[in-house]
Amino acid sequence: MASLAIPEVEEIEVVYGLEGAVEATSRYQRLAAAFTAKYGQAPELYARAPGRVNLIGEHIDYEGYGVLPMAVRQDTIVAIRRGGDKLVVANLEAAVYPDIEFGTDPAQPVDVVNHTWGNYFLSAYKGVFEHLASKGVAAPPAVGLQVMVHGTVPLGSGLSSSAAIVCASSLAVAAVLGVAGSLTKGDVAEFACSAERHVGVNSGGMDQAISVMGMPGVAMLVEFNPVRATDVQLPAGATFVIANSMAVSKKAETADRRYNLRVVECRLAAMLLAVALGKAPAEAAGITTLKQVEPAIIDKYGPGAEEQDKAVRELLHEGVYTPEEIEGLLQKPLSSMYEGNASALRVLGVVGPEGFRLRDRALHVYSEAGRVYAFRDVCKSEAAGDDKLCQLGALMDASHASCAELFCCSCAELDALVGAARQAGALGARLTGAGWGGCAVSLVREADAPKFIAALREQYYAPLVAQGAVKEEELGQCLF
Repeated sequence: MASLAIPEVEEIEVVYGLEGAVEATSRYQRLAAAFTAKYGQAPELYARAPGRVNLIGEHIDYEGYGVLPMAVRQDTIVAIRRGGDKLVVANLEAAVYPDIEFGTDPAQPVDVVNHTWGNYFLSAYKGVFEHLASKGVAAPPAVGLQVMVHGTVPLGSGLSSSAAIVCASSLAVAAVLGVAGSLTKGDVAEFACSAERHVGVNSGGMDQAISVMGMPGVAMLVEFNPVRATDVQLPAGATFVIANSMAVSKKAETADRRYNLRVVECRLAAMLLAVALGKAPAEAAGITTLKQVEPAIIDKYGPGAEEQDKAVRELLHEGVYTPEEIEGLLQKPLSSMYEGNASALRVLGVVGPEGFRLRDRALHVYSEAGRVYAFRDVCKSEAAGDDKLCQLGALMDASHASCAELFCCSCAELDALVGAARQAGALGARLTGAGWGGCAVSLVREADAPKFIAALREQYYAPLVAQGAVKEEELGQCLF
């Protein structure tokens, strides 16, 4: 899958299917009309990339472990043409997303302090040129680009609207500059992940990989170093329902105290585990992921999830590690370990007495990594259909508990939504995406899906409608 070329299509049915073609055609026509009205000419081309729902495997991609997402129908479209002497980035929903202009220099920095929606396009633009440079390929001249974006992935929903715009923008820029023909899906997934980090979030690669390599209705095991994806056949009779908690997760804006903090905590946990397992502090300071420590755990404790759990519980203490304690164990200042890593240094600058909860973060990562492969193995097993569904549901429930209790990336609204989903008949339910708001995904029997959706509307969404937090006619975008 990663080695495949980027597809080019002319028939909209190829992308959206016969059922979705009418609505999609209308959407592209509206985008084309607005683009032409703004810039005076039609787009040269369109690029699109979907959002995703992660079925299991949260906050472990940046630790080097495989994840199990699938693409969703909601996507981002980027219309583009060459013109002018600036990067002009507009949105079909101009009242919500005002025009942004940038220069054409691909070396320009992204302003992460004053975050704007246009930063995602700029990061993608930079990413294309950075990828070409990394491969020793001469880049085409930087030229002005006229851009218009439209997305249907709900923002802050945990369905990866950010990766959808970065991937679609990367494809659009590469195509309009004439370099897309040399790219594989794996290339785009890799450099789009690196590019999105310009926005200030240390993304692990899952979102970009499934956005580029995903296929409609197909779950995929996505693994890394190098990025690759294999299909996972879901059991017959399984339906996954996505529900938006309506708590917005602002991943980039809150990264220093949430997402990027967890990335820092996981690396610190990995370094301290390495020291406890016998590595010299200087050597341990070069470790970046918990997966890198796994061989040392196997050497001392043996293979398997239970052994990893035992190692973490024995080698890392409960509660908070202070920066001073960590520096003492590693025998060097934390700032020196993250030299050149602006996002990590910002995290270190805001962490206060709450410190770092390293044991809990490592326990989550190792157990969640095991659940991903257990999920895949259940799907491949010869168990009876309903037994498979129940086993998958139990893994999803365990995942949510770990995210909420050990990784602390849930929130009151997500916990309430997951609880309501289980009461409505879900076999399993969990937050999906980075957390701290956004969506939950529930596994239900296909025959029970209409009844489940009706019950969840009543239990979770009816009070929100009564409060005016969401309109009745918008529920189709919140629950699907």
